[in-house]
Amino acid sequence: MTLRRGEARSPSFTGRDCVPCAGPTRLAQACWRFARELQDRGIGHGDRVAIWGRNSPEWVAAFYGTLLRGAVAVPLDDACAPDFAVRVANQVAPRLLAGARGRSIGPDVPVIVLEDLDDVVRRHSDGPASAASVQPSDLAQIVFTSGTTAEPRGVLITHGNVLSNLEPLEREIAKYLKWERPFHTIRFLDLLPLSHVFGQFMGIYVPQLLGGEVHFTDSLNPSRIVETIRRERISVCVAVPRILHSLQSMIEHAAESRGELDWLKSALVAAEGQHPLRKWWRFRRVHRQFGWKFWAFVAGGATLDPDVELFWRQLGYAVVQGYGMTETASLVSVNHPFKMSRGSIGKVMPGQDVKLGPGGEIFVRGSNVTPGYWSSAGASERVGDDWFPTGDIGELDAEGNLFFKGRKKTVIVTASGLGFYPEDLEAALRCGSRDPRLSSSRSRARTGPSRLQPSLPMVSTPRRGGSREQTRHWPTTNRSAAGRSGRIPTFRGRRRRKSGVRSSKTS
Repeated sequence: MTLRRGEARSPSFTGRDCVPCAGPTRLAQACWRFARELQDRGIGHGDRVAIWGRNSPEWVAAFYGTLLRGAVAVPLDDACAPDFAVRVANQVAPRLLAGARGRSIGPDVPVIVLEDLDDVVRRHSDGPASAASVQPSDLAQIVFTSGTTAEPRGVLITHGNVLSNLEPLEREIAKYLKWERPFHTIRFLDLLPLSHVFGQFMGIYVPQLLGGEVHFTDSLNPSRIVETIRRERISVCVAVPRILHSLQSMIEHAAESRGELDWLKSALVAAEGQHPLRKWWRFRRVHRQFGWKFWAFVAGGATLDPDVELFWRQLGYAVVQGYGMTETASLVSVNHPFKMSRGSIGKVMPGQDVKLGPGGEIFVRGSNVTPGYWSSAGASERVGDDWFPTGDIGELDAEGNLFFKGRKKTVIVTASGLGFYPEDLEAALRCGSRDPRLSSSRSRARTGPSRLQPSLPMVSTPRRGGSREQTRHWPTTNRSAAGRSGRIPTFRGRRRRKSGVRSSKTS
């Protein structure tokens, strides 16, 4: 596997946002050297090593070097607050921090600066290092949930948890390797943090099954992302759904500026069911913008809007979704890139069992499910029985496709006992309204005289003369008028408040 880091200035390439390639040999040597550095420091089986920094080849070398020693990686989000990192350190008592320059998690924890990793470990041999003997039940990493006030909670991920999801992917990918040869090398642009398990899958594990390259970038600006995809000849972009929506908005705004927005909308409708090659030709301006080698998005970390998925598929791109959470080692189901069902989050991975409990809650059972959580006392807490409750509501169709409906805790129950999901309400508002000012909708709880009442929809529209948004409320008294006209009435706007606004769950 080859890893490249984009958007980082290097004196070797003046004026270009890239650095020299960390090829497979160089990366492997860095992993072996880091493992020997840990050995010299007396760090071995079961010891914890914290990794805190942005995505980079050095991050990957520290991660793999830790696993080679049989130690336990404790990845921390690059954007996490310093006090959160200290609280994590107080729980796991790491022997070492491999972190970005200036990072510290306590005076008693030595630090290896990731930016200086090559210089620190250069004194060690770059020959293959013998791997420690580990069992599938041994810990590979402890992934902590982020938070500001609650005590950090670490999810235990074993080597067996990761392999149980990788092995079926490897078997399926092997069927298509002969078709991949004309398009080799497959290059991934990973916009997900490596501190998250799904980011690790798409940024570390899966590319190795294809002998691919991985590129990292710091910029989430849509135009910079497109520039990187075209310049580096990226094949697959791995991102959260918000990035796909931002890129869609960029394309639509560009079409509107050229007076072609109506043509784009009608062409997307006409593209339904067409052969991919015809779509590529019809929308060749977009494909030229991204580069002809780019062909797929992989979305994870949150729910992808079906309309956003349809937009990219109609343009001729494959859109792959994965569903899971940290407790299931990232994956429960995944879409097949060549056998997709619109709106589905894929079919359940082989070796896993899924059932729908009361109210449609998704329960998962399999060797991918975490054995428990790291407690403040330093011992693991068991998850419970064989079936893990995800807290998500879903549906299964006759073909075994899984559909995400919403979070169990966000279901709104009316006084008559009727339950509905905010996600469905927001989708209906987006699809039912023809008001061009509607950019998003949210739900806000409102207290009534005797109980919590269903929230009323709010819409967000851009302010005139600027990019800041206003929140407009849709009062009950205007429902009938809106229903008759099919339009959302305009009211005096006020600045959006953070409190009471529901945020979507990330896995």
